[in-house]
Amino acid sequence: MKYAFIRAHPGEFGVRAMCRVLRVHFSGFYAWLKEPLSHRAQEDVRQTELIRQAWAESGKVYGYRKLTDDLRDLGEQISENRVARLASLAGIAAQVGYKRRPGRYGGKPAIVAENKLEQQFSASQPDQVWVTNITYIKTQEGWLYLCVVIDLFSRRVVGWSAQSRMTTDLALQALLMAVWRRKPDGKVTLHSDQGSQFTSREWQTFLNQHNLEPSMSRRGNCHDNAVAESFFQLLKRERVKRRTYQTREAARQDVFEYIELFYNPKRKHTNNGMLSPVDFEIRQKKMKQAGVYNSKAFRLEPESRGIPLRHQM
Repeated sequence: MKYAFIRAHPGEFGVRAMCRVLRVHFSGFYAWLKEPLSHRAQEDVRQTELIRQAWAESGKVYGYRKLTDDLRDLGEQISENRVARLASLAGIAAQVGYKRRPGRYGGKPAIVAENKLEQQFSASQPDQVWVTNITYIKTQEGWLYLCVVIDLFSRRVVGWSAQSRMTTDLALQALLMAVWRRKPDGKVTLHSDQGSQFTSREWQTFLNQHNLEPSMSRRGNCHDNAVAESFFQLLKRERVKRRTYQTREAARQDVFEYIELFYNPKRKHTNNGMLSPVDFEIRQKKMKQAGVYNSKAFRLEPESRGIPLRHQM
């Protein structure tokens, strides 16, 4: 930086005077002019640009771990510590979410349906266990309520609905999308909280008609539905918190883009071995067809994936 300053102001000050003030030797400055950047410094510049591009493609939400995985997908031999250092120097950082408010979290056992999940957030195959929940998004027109249905196998959002009122129809539309998209063959366990939308007669009737088995969190215990809560935290941290929505329709469109164009097809998920939900399901299907499928316990770590999935297809 000192040498760059001297090179940028030759007409304003004498070279030797600037070297004296900046406490560098003028011979070092002239040597630097012949070769301004070392090989390592040139690598820093090149890889910093790759980091910046990967960060921008993620919507400027990825931290150094996922950025490291992106660069390794491109064939770069780079450590997490190096990515963290270069990202910090370039002012690149993960999007930080909201802080949790202090308080007591717990509740009585479920009374509408048994808690069959019991905080075991895993599934050995697709469409075995779904979780659902509702959140709200602030707009200039008022609240927009969002309900999602997530498959625990891949953490894929298989159904969602956004409306201006938090009614049973909001939850039913999200569930209808999930059933229509996935068309599950067997019984699916559907976990929710004890909100009025999930305890209504219409909801229970829909579950019975579509071979869905209800499971419910303990009253007031958000940890029993942590996967859905985690998705909402990601959505608000990576997208909603960074926007000001003039209308509900604008917020709904942004939610659509986040879920359908980023989260499901692109966003890396640690639970999936740093694959997106869509890529993870495709890989597991190929492994099953090849006869090497070994349930969800067989998850490839990022370092053992070899060639990126998108390059194999």
